[in-house]
Amino acid sequence: MFTNSLCANFIYLPMSSENQKNHLKAYGIVYYALQNGLKAKWLLNYDGGAFLVENNNFLEKECKIRGISYQIISEAKAQLILEEISSPSKNQEAVPLEKAPKIAVYSPKDKMPWDDAVTMVLTYAEIPFDVVYDEEVLNDKLLLYEWLHLHHEDFTGQYGRFYGAYRAAPWYIKQKKGSEALATKLGYSKVSKEKGAVAKKIRDYVVGGGFMFAMCSATDSFDIALAADGVDICESMFDGDPSEPNYQSKIDYTKTMAFKNFELIKNPTTYEFSSIDMTRKRRINKETDYFTLKEFSAKWDQVPTMLTQNHTQLVKGFMGQTTSFDNKYVKSNVMILGESKNHGESRYIHGVKGKGMFTFYGGHDPEDYQHRVGDPKTELDLHPTSPGYRLILNNVLFPAAKKKKQKT
Repeated sequence: MFTNSLCANFIYLPMSSENQKNHLKAYGIVYYALQNGLKAKWLLNYDGGAFLVENNNFLEKECKIRGISYQIISEAKAQLILEEISSPSKNQEAVPLEKAPKIAVYSPKDKMPWDDAVTMVLTYAEIPFDVVYDEEVLNDKLLLYEWLHLHHEDFTGQYGRFYGAYRAAPWYIKQKKGSEALATKLGYSKVSKEKGAVAKKIRDYVVGGGFMFAMCSATDSFDIALAADGVDICESMFDGDPSEPNYQSKIDYTKTMAFKNFELIKNPTTYEFSSIDMTRKRRINKETDYFTLKEFSAKWDQVPTMLTQNHTQLVKGFMGQTTSFDNKYVKSNVMILGESKNHGESRYIHGVKGKGMFTFYGGHDPEDYQHRVGDPKTELDLHPTSPGYRLILNNVLFPAAKKKKQKT
């Protein structure tokens, strides 16, 4: 379909608000080009984070079919753009994209449409992915993938803390029975122990060089599971016996990836895991709920610059079981990429663990402010330029980049 030979011209994909009518599908076409052996460059901080891709008649047709704004430019024009970006006075950089990363989404096989913004946007952008769950993770299948997304999972074994409101709901009862059966099948006496083992496998995947992205409750519950390794923090309605005495004092924060010194919520009927999340503490109106993306040095700090590429620096907020992170519980070696500084909360954070990297993004669905159980899924055809969804897709493409060593 494609050739690896240098082309006489290029496809230029603008990503500013004025010039691109479908930002989300633009990521998909770049992924598609990489999949088929074409070379591409990510133009950081240039025209909203534009892309420059080797031209091919078939790729151009795909741009038209998918409704993506593009231009055909000459090799000379492309060189002028690259020269402009290379100027030391410009906070811009052209990053080569080498290979389309193989993607896994960690998710229950029977999840409902409202469950996962990442699955929805990958499907909309036409980026292929495989679904994996506990059995695949525990059998080391993650080694087949460069990028892993964590579905809105509860890694503590408390079934999402839905007990207070939904313990009589058929879907909750079914989920609990299914989780217990899976834990037994995999050789664990409790769901909390099985989920803890899964969390450690995912941690090892990152330490070994993998890229992990998590949203909503998969962020804080993941770190809590790591910190509570070997400690019973679950009450009897979750695992059949009481939690162990003084379990808070036994939490080991050195085992976490992003968070420190947090307090666990002990009341099992409270829809909250710990003091990390700001959902119950924040006092922000929907109309004024925005967070700001930080600016980084494109020439030196390419990873955070890639992760924050957008056509606006101000992104509207959205809620979730875990909406945002209290800044005082974020470790000092973790980068805050997006925050509401006035409210002391971060929404979008990134860190390094071993040879790999992770990104945590608070909230459930960037285009559904307060998604509730049973609500219909978001139709992304109505939000093709969503800044909040763009942040997810930045994470999908950045493992494809040839990266320099970070300065800060």
